[in-house]
Amino acid sequence: MAKFSPVSWTELVSRLCRLGFDGPYRGGKHPYMIKGELVLTIPNPHRKEIRLDLLQRILKRAGISREEWLEVE
Repeated sequence: MAKFSPVSWTELVSRLCRLGFDGPYRGGKHPYMIKGELVLTIPNPHRKEIRLDLLQRILKRAGISREEWLEVE
């Protein structure tokens, strides 16, 4: 199984799309993605990787388990 590690912004968006989210859309200060009734705010694109602590918070808000995340590589 793959290792749970930091990801780039593009990889975050790509995996969220494969998990059924639409977007990203621009709005307010941060982009967001939508899945059904859930609107998930994501970080602004930048050159650095998304740290594990932030990634875990995003996945928790999205209702995505670590196992689901690692399966969609």
